[in-house]
Amino acid sequence: MNRTDALDMVKGSISTVIPDADVTVLGPDDAFRDVLEMDSLDFLSFVEVLSERSGVRIDDEDTTRLTTLAGSADFLVARTQ
Repeated sequence: MNRTDALDMVKGSISTVIPDADVTVLGPDDAFRDVLEMDSLDFLSFVEVLSERSGVRIDDEDTTRLTTLAGSADFLVARTQ
């Protein structure tokens, strides 16, 4: 998976969990929880959706890397190579 595909997958996963979220306002290092007012349940749902869409296993200790677009994309690219 390349970085562009990973970013699209992350944005799509967020949109699945929070349909009215404007993912276009997210900068690469903006925390999802702050910008999108994502609560803990939304975040856990996002992680589950991202794992299902990508086919990448995401363990509890990995979730700290999934709080921003850049971190999430980097994680996916690294795990799929």
